[in-house]
Amino acid sequence: MELIITALKAALFGIVEGITEWLPISSTAHMILLDDILKMAVSDEFMSMFDVVIQLGAILAVILLFFRQIWPFAKPGSGEGPGGILRMNVIRLWLMVIIAILPSAVVGIPLDDWLDAHLHNNIVISAMLIFYGALYIAVERSSIVKRSARVAALDEMDVRTAILIGLFQVLALIPGTSRSGATILGGLLTGCSRAVAAEFTFIMAIPTMAGASLIKLLKFGLHFTTEELVILAVGCVTAFIVSMLAIRKFVGYIKRHSFEPFGWYRIILGLIVAIVTVLKSI
Repeated sequence: MELIITALKAALFGIVEGITEWLPISSTAHMILLDDILKMAVSDEFMSMFDVVIQLGAILAVILLFFRQIWPFAKPGSGEGPGGILRMNVIRLWLMVIIAILPSAVVGIPLDDWLDAHLHNNIVISAMLIFYGALYIAVERSSIVKRSARVAALDEMDVRTAILIGLFQVLALIPGTSRSGATILGGLLTGCSRAVAAEFTFIMAIPTMAGASLIKLLKFGLHFTTEELVILAVGCVTAFIVSMLAIRKFVGYIKRHSFEPFGWYRIILGLIVAIVTVLKSI
């Protein structure tokens, strides 16, 4: 019975991950807050790993939904390169993705433990939710995102833009920031259309989140109990199913709407977290 209850809780974590990973509201913040409210009967070490590794389900959703855009091979004779089997535009896109993820890898990998120890707390989460919520609103109300897009298609992504988007992703190492929010905002500010900023962000998530999951798995070790494997599988599968729905909805939304509603949501949530944190300390 305890395993069933814990598995149901894991499914709820998967639902939250599948929704918040792709919206600019910070999945890490929501996962930390959910863990405060809904404790699972697992060790702290497993929970730290679980919060990150269930992203693998979300990654699989991206791979399936964007398969045509990211698969670098063509039918023999229909592409380019030796044997005409390469889609050079896709290979170039992956090169831009690799360039974009380098800054966060260089900063995040050596500082992973320090970030977990010092920044994964409600004070930081509250501050980042409010700060970036206000920033989203300010940017959307400015003339910056209303100008004509310089990069209107993924094929037009250049090295300079990829690097700048990658630098914005570094900001997301701080809990409460939102990886998707930071990179989409970075894309908009550097001249990408809303669609390109969103799609490039989702494709960037594949190596970024896979790398983060691998690091957590290696730190935890590959020795799982049967119960832990069940819990992890439930979380991943749920995150995959919900991500399939969330990504489809969000891509359509972001092409036509602004980030402002998400900004207000972040501010309200940040204030609630701050008030609850203060009340707990009294």
